[in-house]
Amino acid sequence: MLAPERRTRADVLAACGIAVLVVVSAAVIWLTGDAHGTESVVADTPVPPAEPALAVPDTLVEAWRADSDTTPTPVVAGGVAVTGNGDTVTGRDGVTGQELWHYRRDRALCGVVGAWNTAVAVYPDGRGCGQVTQLDGSTGVRQAQRSSDADDPVALSQDGTYLTSFGDSRLEVWRSDLVRTLEYGRVDAPVNPGAQPRSGCTLLSAASSSSRLSVLESCPGDPAIRLSILNPAPKENTAPQEYGSVVLGTEGDTADARVLAVSGERTAVYLPATAGAAAAVVVYDGTGAESARFPAPTDVSPTTTVERTGSFFSWWTGSQVITLRTTDFTPGWTVQDALGPGTQMAGRFLIPVTGAVAVIDTTTGTEVERIPVSRNEEPIRMGGRPITSAALSDTLLEQRGDELVALRADA
Repeated sequence: MLAPERRTRADVLAACGIAVLVVVSAAVIWLTGDAHGTESVVADTPVPPAEPALAVPDTLVEAWRADSDTTPTPVVAGGVAVTGNGDTVTGRDGVTGQELWHYRRDRALCGVVGAWNTAVAVYPDGRGCGQVTQLDGSTGVRQAQRSSDADDPVALSQDGTYLTSFGDSRLEVWRSDLVRTLEYGRVDAPVNPGAQPRSGCTLLSAASSSSRLSVLESCPGDPAIRLSILNPAPKENTAPQEYGSVVLGTEGDTADARVLAVSGERTAVYLPATAGAAAAVVVYDGTGAESARFPAPTDVSPTTTVERTGSFFSWWTGSQVITLRTTDFTPGWTVQDALGPGTQMAGRFLIPVTGAVAVIDTTTGTEVERIPVSRNEEPIRMGGRPITSAALSDTLLEQRGDELVALRADA
């Protein structure tokens, strides 16, 4: 039997030094890592999916309200109303507003969006708004996470298949597990130098579908803004695949131009009036060729917004709602004096108007009824932001500035 090796004093000191180093390293990782300063409280039981409303309520009164300064539109995920305020994402009961779960970090939120029955929360770090956590809507349990280079601020949008994080110099597209499918624009440390089609551009507006990502950008040397139509999930996420890229005109003020929506391979762009052309909604095919042009209002707000609902897009221009057919963006019915783009409930379309919610027949655009609602609308009008809406069963959620307000039938 071999005798055990003798440990020398140097061996003991070395082992102690390694142990101290491990403890110190673990402490540093804890103090500087994402886990430190994070609080996650999950729901006691999963919230069941919300049942669709069977009818529009005859009356609407405020049931509850909550601060939510990082959600430009109401977030509904897994049968839960989600608020994002300060440093905290909170899942709430749609009927009572009671907290069911929350997720908090030691930094202010960049934004929260609902996608794939989850809430996707974005926080900042030294590289911009690129710390991303996906929370199960029904429980608040953490799912996928990622960290990216990003601008600050960013706008978050989703099309049902992909989620886009959009800044003025860079955007990323993520799939449902938060794996990046595309980066576009500024790249600090390119894996493939020269893979981006252009550099130094300012990104102005973007929207996506499952097959196209359309971006408006202002690039050095171009006489006007450029529309670039991309694959949202190319073979290599660091190498964008362009289906087409065109400069839209040669002159005129295009600062208020905007990608309104993308459906299939088609893209609808709002172009303001110039010296040579009237304001228009211009439709481009999957390669960037113009396929249709429709007259548009001249007084479109810089905060104009579009929501997809069923077979049409609802475009809030700042004073009216214009519906655009999803198949070809042909304009349909219009509602005047609207405060926001509205939402569907029980086969009707509900649009916020002064002192009420207008109930619209989705086929004809006829106003069926008007349900009185008590709001303080003046601050919203002064701020120029729309009232955005979502239905959670028979609760109508309205995002009013930095607050989420729940409306229900008067009991």
